[in-house]
Amino acid sequence: MASSEPTMLTPLLENSKSNRSSSDSQNIPTPTPPQVHHCISCAGSGAGRHKSLAVLSGHVGSVSCLALCGEFVLSASHGKDIIVWQQPDLRRFARFGHGSGSVKALVTVGSRIFSGHQDGRIRVWKVSRGSENIFRLTATLPTTKDYLGRFLNQGNYVQTRRNHRRLWIEHADSISCLAVDGGFVYSGSWDKTLKVWRVSDLKCLESIRAHDDAINELVAHRGALYSASADGKIKIWAKEKSSHRLKGVLEGHKDVSWNSVVVVCEDGRLAYGGGSDGRIMGWQGGEGDGNWKLVCDVRAHEMSVLCLCAAGEFLCSGSADKSIGVWRRRGGGGLCRVGIIGGHEAPVKCLQASAHSVGKGFMLYSGGLDRSLRVWWVSREYSEVKKVEGNNGGAEEALDKLN
Repeated sequence: MASSEPTMLTPLLENSKSNRSSSDSQNIPTPTPPQVHHCISCAGSGAGRHKSLAVLSGHVGSVSCLALCGEFVLSASHGKDIIVWQQPDLRRFARFGHGSGSVKALVTVGSRIFSGHQDGRIRVWKVSRGSENIFRLTATLPTTKDYLGRFLNQGNYVQTRRNHRRLWIEHADSISCLAVDGGFVYSGSWDKTLKVWRVSDLKCLESIRAHDDAINELVAHRGALYSASADGKIKIWAKEKSSHRLKGVLEGHKDVSWNSVVVVCEDGRLAYGGGSDGRIMGWQGGEGDGNWKLVCDVRAHEMSVLCLCAAGEFLCSGSADKSIGVWRRRGGGGLCRVGIIGGHEAPVKCLQASAHSVGKGFMLYSGGLDRSLRVWWVSREYSEVKKVEGNNGGAEEALDKLN
């Protein structure tokens, strides 16, 4: 079914036309025709702090992950489908998907897209441009070549649960997150392991039993890898010769699951984690000594923090309370809440922020369990509306109840 044509009501999105048609791939249930709602609605009492630019719908399930790739925004859902939206007019460029279970993670490497799935597989896609825009499945990881090269050697098998063995290159449970850095793709899973894949030949190079519970998020930054887990730890890994070694462990409050992690400084010395207790905690690393100190502890939301993203001095948090928090970083790593964005009708599962400035702000993309992808413009001229400073530049639990 053809997608509906959006009516452009905001100057940020006009003056550009899409010259490509959308296409639907096979193996995906037919969804409700996509709807795009463009509007301008100023937030709260501070006019101009942020604007809602679009509400994009068309997924057959809850939006589970987002990725930005040049002129495209990619959104994936629990309904197995991936939709590619073309900027700046946000028309649907293509729709594709394959596999058993929902799409849990997306990353892009050049012209390729890597998707992590509930069936424990990673799928690699490449666009074929022509009269129709088709994303072709080019590989599934582990590849057949990788599998055949290892399955005869019993030393390549590991026990995943009682009386059940798998090759170490296979994930035994859902892939929950993907990250990419320096020619490698990293995958994290509910099976508590993270694996390292070489982009050039798609070979699995390493498998690490990284945590004691599910891995919920991975971030790769300048040679370091950060893994956030339901075991209450965020671990920092660094590559040494042919393998990765543990370099640090960040811990928060007792019995808290870490759902997300983000690194905000170029030197990788400032990291924030979003927890199941609704808090955001931040740590600052020492100069090459591997020691990290807590610099921030903020009661960010009334319910679990599900996702984080950074845009320069700003940090955005998505929550199970259906809201998005906007924070400005302060000296020493502390956070000051400068706004709350509402609009989703269900928990906010994923966030992405554009690295490019638009006017005096940035573009923010949010995916929710309400099956919608929402596009926002957020001003960089936010004034501070709530101070939440604590010890070491951090924050005390002094916020009012968040709506």
